[in-house]
Amino acid sequence: MAENEVVSKNFIEQIIEKDLAEGHVDHITTRFPPEPNGYLHIGHAKSILLNYGLAKKYNGKFNLRFDDTNPTKEKTEFVESIKADVEWLGADWEDRLFFASDYFDLMYEGAIKLIKKGKAYVCDLSADEIREYRGTLTEPGKDSPYRNRSVEENLKLFEEMKDGKYADGEKVLRAKIDMASPNINMRDPIIYRVARMTHHNTGDKWCIYPMYDFAHPIEDAIEGVTHSICTLEFEDHRPLYDWVVTELEYPMPPKQIEFAKLYLTNVITGKRYIKKLVEDGIVDGWDDPRLVSISALRRRGFTPESIKMFVELCGVSKANSSVDYAMLEYCIREDLKLKKSRVMAILDPIKLVIDNYPEGQVEYMEADNNQENEELGKRMIPFSRELYIEREDFMEEPPKKYFRLFPGNEVRLMNGYFVKCESFEKDENGNVTVVHCTYDPETRSGSGFTGRKVKGTIHWVSAAEAVKAEVRLYENIVDEEKGVYNEDGSLNLNPNSLTVLKECYIEPSVKDAKAYDSFQFVRNGFFCVDSKDSTEDNLVFNRIVSLKSSFKIEK
Repeated sequence: MAENEVVSKNFIEQIIEKDLAEGHVDHITTRFPPEPNGYLHIGHAKSILLNYGLAKKYNGKFNLRFDDTNPTKEKTEFVESIKADVEWLGADWEDRLFFASDYFDLMYEGAIKLIKKGKAYVCDLSADEIREYRGTLTEPGKDSPYRNRSVEENLKLFEEMKDGKYADGEKVLRAKIDMASPNINMRDPIIYRVARMTHHNTGDKWCIYPMYDFAHPIEDAIEGVTHSICTLEFEDHRPLYDWVVTELEYPMPPKQIEFAKLYLTNVITGKRYIKKLVEDGIVDGWDDPRLVSISALRRRGFTPESIKMFVELCGVSKANSSVDYAMLEYCIREDLKLKKSRVMAILDPIKLVIDNYPEGQVEYMEADNNQENEELGKRMIPFSRELYIEREDFMEEPPKKYFRLFPGNEVRLMNGYFVKCESFEKDENGNVTVVHCTYDPETRSGSGFTGRKVKGTIHWVSAAEAVKAEVRLYENIVDEEKGVYNEDGSLNLNPNSLTVLKECYIEPSVKDAKAYDSFQFVRNGFFCVDSKDSTEDNLVFNRIVSLKSSFKIEK
């Protein structure tokens, strides 16, 4: 690297490097702290890759920690799906898999410490009364009538809360900070509540649970997290975060830093909306390839590399902005175009019969697996008298500048021969079923034939050797012209978001393809073997993305 070359660092990297240079920290530890109450989506990928990338860049550590302080919505199913997503994205937490619930005893001790310092009290106000006492953005709050209970009384009441003496909601533990603070989060926030819920990790051990704003800084401090990176909506919560770690006297308090969320246009990320789509049978699960959950993107055929490229292109900033879905598609095209074999697949087939080709003969044509990447090598493709071609590659009465098959016209069969259309057959509904051609044996691909040129080249597969498959073509589940939501909050769904093609024919090189294997289907796009419904006897391919887009990255 040239001495005068400037490396642009995002604002978080600048903070970290300053902290290291000034000796505030001597190592870096970051974490990704999801609540296990649903599946992760593309926005979470940004947080995962940002936190892991920073740890890696500064030779630090990265923790995966589940913020499981709210048992009503949390499930082991979500824990397992999140672990799979984080692992797939390449973020290695090594042996540092933690749960907030691992620290419930320490959080309880922290609450006791605050009570003893006169910094927390048990309050009997109802939720509505607490809200009423809190004040507004323009008016200060009022002290709770229970704010000045003695330390001894608070210790006794808090222990009784833990022992199950009070009903849910009957009492809460509140931090004693400042009811006149301009920041509403500092007006004596609730830090513990009574809640009789069975926890996925601790069972029925506890009937009181810490609130997120109290638990989160403690978790970070216990784990030695140096930089607690979160999204912008937590900026107003930072003073409370700092208050908790300061009052509990942690020796190296973590630093909270906020960045802007990743917003994609015309996608559905809200858990309640996706849950309804699943329950109504509109999608076939949280991993339906029309969604942007990480498991859905994986099933559709996106790669970790493409998502990493997307996140890097989006950048890290303090300003909220939205990104077009086309940029995500650009990234997967860029990632796959040199990596994947290009195979011939016919999605809307009609039969092509070469009348002068010997019956029963099969030749093998050599083809490049990827013309832009010689390292992928070559393959042999069977060629015979009866082929399948795309319906759109034949027209009875073609318009001008149509160079594919029509009566009397000659085209090249890709990697094969020149064929000339002689006639065609139709069914009783007037649909073309068979195109009859003759071939010129002198024109075999690779033979060096220069006798004449043709303007059109079409792809094909040999009928006898072709692999029959189901192909699913996806469009955005949202009607992009109308936007995601109606005025009443319901979703604007695209009725054509899924097209299932049951009779597609693909060259035999794909016959042993397994879940997640992907290919470029010539002229049709990139496709991936579906991980849920595909079997050895019935291959199912999902279209990841079409081949072309108007989207451009500005250099």
